This record gives sequence, C-alpha cells and structure tokens, in this order.
Amino acid sequence: MLGLDSLRLDTSRGAPLDLDSYRRDFRQRQWTIDGQDSWKLERCQHFREPGFASWEAFDRGDWHGALRLIQEERDYLREFSEENERRGITLFRVRVVQEPLTPYLQWELHLLRLRAECGERIRVVSPERVRFLEKEAPLPELLTLGERAVYEIRYTQQGVLDGAIHYSDTETTDRCRAFIRDLYDSGEDLIPYFDENTRHLPPPHME
Repeated sequence: MLGLDSLRLDTSRGAPLDLDSYRRDFRQRQWTIDGQDSWKLERCQHFREPGFASWEAFDRGDWHGALRLIQEERDYLREFSEENERRGITLFRVRVVQEPLTPYLQWELHLLRLRAECGERIRVVSPERVRFLEKEAPLPELLTLGERAVYEIRYTQQGVLDGAIHYSDTETTDRCRAFIRDLYDSGEDLIPYFDENTRHLPPPHME
C-alpha cells in the first residue's frame, strides 16, 4: 500500500555524487547484483539528453531521424538484455505519463517501447495515481540496484542529468523498492499503452 511517507528520503543517510562520480559508482555496481532486480521510477515529463544521437535529432526537429536512430539501438539493447538475463537480473521501470504528452515524452515512449521489446519490464501510470503523494514535492527520480543501492537521480532546472544521492541503508532501499513495485503492480504495460495512445500521433510540435 502506497503511503504518504513512503518516499520522504532522509538525505543525511545518503552520499551526494556529482555527475562523474555517479556514473563511475553506477558502472562499478551495475554487474554486481546477479540474481537480483533493478527498479527505476521516472516522474518528470521533460528531460534533455545531450550526447544521445536520437535525442539530439529530436531536439533539432528531425523527428523521423530521431525514430530511425532509436531503432539503431536495437542490437545494443538486445545484447544488454541478454547479459542481464544471463546474470539473472530483471529490469523494471515505472514511467509516470501525463497527457497530452510533452514532445519529450512522446519521443521517450518510442525509446521505451523498444526497451520493452528487448526485455525490460515497463509499465506506465497516470499522474493521478501519485498526485496524493505530491502535496509537498513531485516524486523523486529513483533507480535501485539490487537490495543495497538506491540512487535519487538529480537534474538541473533544464532537465540535464546532474548527479545523484546514493543510499545504501536497508530501510531506505527496502522502502524505495517496495514503493516502486507497488506502483508497477498498479500500472499498465508499456507496449499496449503505446500502441493505443502514442503510435498514431503526428510528430510533436517543437517550441
């Protein structure tokens, strides 16, 4: 059962990581959770992803080029999924989706559909599902690795990845994993959602 206190994280228990430190820490832990799972919660409706070719094509208004570049990720994502499966690692993701879609989210849902096709277990939930939990602030962006690592991912005001707070205490990691799992259980599978609500949309209008 989701509760109001479920994600009030005590930052004094965490270790702040700048962007380089976060990436390094994540890489060091990523393949150390054999037989466990990873849970990701995405709440914000807009991010910026400089350095990712498909996003850069989307950002400059080349919608068809952006979709083509997403498909070029298929082999990499399939190999990544196969490696996780070989290690007994299951990847779960919950994506909060507000309609009408922001241009970014319309683009990201195409990418998430490919990820789902390649083995990631992704579900979507509406903002109404979490609204009562956001009386003080939006839900944090979270990523767990196994049973002993949670990253509260941080972004700049422009939506660019900026680092994370790393938590390793059992209380925080257990609460975060249980919270995201509850949201996942209440969500809709990404592929049928996408096929019904996103596939037919025209290219987004870029402001």
